[in-house]
Amino acid sequence: MKLKLYFEEAYTELVHKVSWPTWKELQNSAFIVMVASFIIALVVFVMDISFENIMNFVYSLFY
Repeated sequence: MKLKLYFEEAYTELVHKVSWPTWKELQNSAFIVMVASFIIALVVFVMDISFENIMNFVYSLFY
């Protein structure tokens, strides 16, 4: 009985108490997340290339 009550209360909360975003708000949020992810990936890529070049330079000093 507790499991049934849990699902009933969860359904009621999701349907009546949660404020869902509109389709436009959802699209805007998804776009922001995609742009932020791309920028972060680009920063990590630049850092990776930079550290690779720095380490190659340091290693070349010892060989």
